[in-house]
Amino acid sequence: MPGPDFSLSDDDLRRLRSSLEGYTVDAVVEAIGDQGQAALGRNHTLAAQRALRGRDDPVATLTRLFILQDAVSDEAVRRALPLDALQSSGILVRDGDEWHARVDIRPYASPDDGADGWLVSDHAATLDTARGAPRPDHVLGVSPASTTLAQLTIRTPVERALDLGTGCGVQSLHLAKHAQSIVATDLNPRALQLARLGLRLSGVDAALRQGSLYEPADAGPYDLIVTNPPFVMSPPSTSRFTYRESDVAADGLMQAVVTGGTRRLTQGGVLQVLGNWAHQAGEPWEERLAGWVAGSGCDALVIQREVLDPYEYIEIWLADAGLAGTPGYMSAYEAWLDYFDHLGISAVGMGWVTLVNAGRDVPDVRVEEWTHAVEQPVGPALAAHFGAVGAARWSDEKVLGHAWRLTSDVVQETLGPPGAEDPSHIVLRQQRGLRRAVEVDTALGGTLGACDGDLTLREILGAVAQLLDVPISDLVADVLPRVRRLIADAWFELD
Repeated sequence: MPGPDFSLSDDDLRRLRSSLEGYTVDAVVEAIGDQGQAALGRNHTLAAQRALRGRDDPVATLTRLFILQDAVSDEAVRRALPLDALQSSGILVRDGDEWHARVDIRPYASPDDGADGWLVSDHAATLDTARGAPRPDHVLGVSPASTTLAQLTIRTPVERALDLGTGCGVQSLHLAKHAQSIVATDLNPRALQLARLGLRLSGVDAALRQGSLYEPADAGPYDLIVTNPPFVMSPPSTSRFTYRESDVAADGLMQAVVTGGTRRLTQGGVLQVLGNWAHQAGEPWEERLAGWVAGSGCDALVIQREVLDPYEYIEIWLADAGLAGTPGYMSAYEAWLDYFDHLGISAVGMGWVTLVNAGRDVPDVRVEEWTHAVEQPVGPALAAHFGAVGAARWSDEKVLGHAWRLTSDVVQETLGPPGAEDPSHIVLRQQRGLRRAVEVDTALGGTLGACDGDLTLREILGAVAQLLDVPISDLVADVLPRVRRLIADAWFELD
């Protein structure tokens, strides 16, 4: 028997939106306090419940009903919401003299780009350590992964954007701030139902389409594609959850997302993927991922942010499936380990893939590991990288003839034993963006220290060559390739 579709008429939607106007992120945080907010991040409600004691105002009622999964009295619900409409749509269900919410409706606001509204998802299955697996078509709410994808997305205004695997619709809420039109897809019809309700409440117009991968998205092309696909690599014998895994072996789904996306980008279009990939014996992971974009003409920046051994990885997702502490836990664990052994997976990398359709015969493809803290949102830093790639490919004459200026956030750090006359190491570090660091020797350090926009690189290298008493040709051969790398890493201001 089909469940509720959570649809509301235009009039009922307006009534619900009016009831939610005071139900904002700031209002909820003020009501439950910092400790309540932090506890909810750990999937515990008691701190928030205690903070709301004695309150029966609409914000308290809506927080209890939708976020804390509490039963709320008929009287309180009628004061806060258009009850008849929510009952007929299946959003609320009656239990005696109390009401429960079938879904989570919560406010959303991003200080990064001003995206705000309300999102609708399923309740967390593990709230307050409750055991039990999520339903197979569970719709995940805002998660660390979705927040990370929003922070790494390049927010240049675009005409057409694709939210691939929209889930609860959070990426579309962000895309609405800078995209003229949005297509949002998902394999899970329940996700599209809840995303449609949340986006309508938030005043976002998106074309919602059901289907797998790029099939429902049409041929494009798109100026921007963003996705956090169901990348979990689980054995075929396990129960599957649409939001996190597919029936494709190993990291084949991630590869399909990347390769399929490169064919659907406009000239200069951007594909951004958050996911994970397999480390397999006998093939460096960097080569595998570079192979995914080979022949596409796309510039690429792949950054591995974390590496987990199979045990760590499997334990995370077994807990997510609600299996921790259940009789089937150890057998599921063994089956997953056997699956990884069969595929030759020795570790799992997690990180970001960003591609730009540069249309180059020989594109700039960078695959690297960077596990250190970065400035959030990191999207502007990724945009700066791709903006600088062209300058890094200038001719030698053009690079040498340009008056480069280091960005104002670069600082110098010296390291060495206390009391030593000279430091053992000199490191330059970016304070913003990806916060990269580079250790410099006398030649590179002296060159970069003079890059203040007054002298050309050729003039600086000439002066440094004199100070070091080395032929300028030798210095150019040594320093120029390293400067090119720094140009691509956005160490210099570009007009």
